[in-house]
Amino acid sequence: MTAHHPALQIETRPIDGQRPGTSGLRKTVTQFRQPGYLENFIQSIFDAMPGITGQTLVLGGDGRTFNREAIQVILRMAAANGVGRVLLGQHGILSTPAASAVIRKHQAFGGIILSASHNPGGEDGDFGVKFNIANGGPAPEKVTEAIFSKTRQITRYNILAEGGVDLHRLGAQALGDMTIDVIDSVDDYAQLMRRLFDFPAIRNLFSSGFRMRFDAMHAVTGPYAKAILEGMLGAAEGTVMNAIPLPDFGGGHPDPNLVHAHELVAALSGADAPDFGAASDGDGDRNMIIGQNFYVTPSDSLAVLVANARLAPGYAHGLAGVARSMPTSQAADRVALALGLTCYETPTGWKFFGNLMDAGLVSLCGEESFGTGSDHVREKDGLWAVLLWLNILAERRQSVEQILREHWRTYGRNYYSRHDYEGLPSEAADGVMEHLRARLPDLTGCHFGRFTVERADDFAYVDPVDDSVSSGQGIRIIFTDGSRIVFRLSGTGTVGATLRLYIEQFEPDPTRHDLDTQIVLADLIGLAEQLGEVKQRTGRAAPTVIT
Repeated sequence: MTAHHPALQIETRPIDGQRPGTSGLRKTVTQFRQPGYLENFIQSIFDAMPGITGQTLVLGGDGRTFNREAIQVILRMAAANGVGRVLLGQHGILSTPAASAVIRKHQAFGGIILSASHNPGGEDGDFGVKFNIANGGPAPEKVTEAIFSKTRQITRYNILAEGGVDLHRLGAQALGDMTIDVIDSVDDYAQLMRRLFDFPAIRNLFSSGFRMRFDAMHAVTGPYAKAILEGMLGAAEGTVMNAIPLPDFGGGHPDPNLVHAHELVAALSGADAPDFGAASDGDGDRNMIIGQNFYVTPSDSLAVLVANARLAPGYAHGLAGVARSMPTSQAADRVALALGLTCYETPTGWKFFGNLMDAGLVSLCGEESFGTGSDHVREKDGLWAVLLWLNILAERRQSVEQILREHWRTYGRNYYSRHDYEGLPSEAADGVMEHLRARLPDLTGCHFGRFTVERADDFAYVDPVDDSVSSGQGIRIIFTDGSRIVFRLSGTGTVGATLRLYIEQFEPDPTRHDLDTQIVLADLIGLAEQLGEVKQRTGRAAPTVIT
């Protein structure tokens, strides 16, 4: 270390509750600002990675409140812990898929991504820290458990006594003995997209009068969408709305669904609406697709992308396989079967897809919570999904609605909906799940009106790559007609618990493909609430969000 920046060992003690989940450690900004809170967790990452000395790390985040302050602390700690080089997104900005792309391109040891994804930002909002490994994907459970173990044993953290970095000036800087390369946040990612998609065809689509709106929700994808959609592809200026990343996301909730992206939904409604709409979330890994007066569910979007992927140059050779998370509808399964592809059903969490992709078993994957991706990175990727849709639209020259209706005529329609009960007391949410688990042995063969239970279980997954077992991943109640009800607790919030109900019913008859989803599913929704005793146990008369 240079004399100007001596390294210090600061005494500390463990702080409760620093177990990272599938998306890292997410807490409120207030908690992360507690003395030693961030430092303890970052030191625990370094302590759990003994081979990190002299290595290259990637660092950046979604720009939310506390992002820049956290980066300066992490850089001083990285230098004090012997990291050789940090690739830092300019202004402290890197979308989650872009961070994965940078890790992979530059063969980095791993990366630290600062985001709480689609959770609200601002002084009263949330913050998050996630460690990604050398393949560009989220740390697997053995790594997150090693980090958690270190948080419970920590006695000191290492940090330079002083020193800061100019986050805005591109190029190399020194901090102690460590080199920091401030890189263009967009460039590596944009070049990867150019290799995957037919940019000239998409440019021609826009030049033919095609109109689009992309809602960046004042989150991280604003600079990416401006550079690619308006810059490289020639979309009209103003195509990207809410394009400037703000620490509080402009006071909005950066979750791209029909409730929180209401401004986009309004823009795509009416006779003179644009042809295509899309939105992405806080850290850029989720997407919502919407046509003129026509919403596309994430499950249907995945199925359409699988069916049409060959239209994009990056997938013209075909797909190795497909994967979906267990709660995601079975629409993609039907496409995979028709194309002779294996469709894997995994627990929720992108690390499961990463294992399959690393083994060459799948090319495209997705989950119902607005996440879609491919083997180009090891994270879900919102803007990638939008570009694949644009490539398909450029080739087929049909509207979003026409493409979906043709898809349903070919494969049938999976009516599907998710009902979220957010901010529940943990004991109430746990009570629903425990009640259902107790009922599982007796449900098979039961009749509920026109529905007969074929099987009911608590989903467990055996990874075909490493044989690891993940149990307790959600309650499935599957009926003889292929309909499903799934109950699952979400781990992405920071306050209380979120209970999610997923309801699905297959409809092969094209004359019944234009019905209201909630009406079609009404009997199953009522049955789900009855079986889970949801109202009695949660005190909620209705879900917080329906998608």
